[in-house]
Amino acid sequence: MYMKKLLLPMLLVSGLLQAENSVGININNDDFELLGSANLNVLADYSSSTTYAMHASYLHSDGDNLTTFGLSGENSLQGMEGLTLGLGAKFVFADDFVALPLTAKAAYRLPFSDIIPPTSLIASFAYAPSVLTFSDGDSYSEFRGEADMEVISKFHVFAGYRNIKTDYEDVDKTFNNSFYGGMKLSF
Repeated sequence: MYMKKLLLPMLLVSGLLQAENSVGININNDDFELLGSANLNVLADYSSSTTYAMHASYLHSDGDNLTTFGLSGENSLQGMEGLTLGLGAKFVFADDFVALPLTAKAAYRLPFSDIIPPTSLIASFAYAPSVLTFSDGDSYSEFRGEADMEVISKFHVFAGYRNIKTDYEDVDKTFNNSFYGGMKLSF
């Protein structure tokens, strides 16, 4: 049964490997998350200042599972070097819970000298009110904060915090509230 739950995320991650972007994993004592991102500009041979991306993740937390699939557009903010802003939407699937939250993301690459590896601070937020939450769900919210460092070319390590709330019609549930560490490989 456990392998059936991992099959879809494993197929998804293997498909994203072909898309030339990134795959990663983050863990703590109680849960793990698989991440994948594909740059749609590369797949469609499209050049623009806006980067369009497809994202997917699978979070196993304390016996519960949360799978997401999303699309976003990101662009550097003119006038503030190193700051990238993104907007998008994603589908969220959990047991008896489906949501379509809107997402916002900000990433700031710290202006360190060449001696220090590229380091970024990242914050993201996703929210789905009751009108965008289905099945037994009432609302969904997610906040993440991360510090990311590219320690070797194309290889990142990161540490972060996430707070995910899946509010049902009958009960409000904090799905995950934890710190984590992980690594990501870009292609």
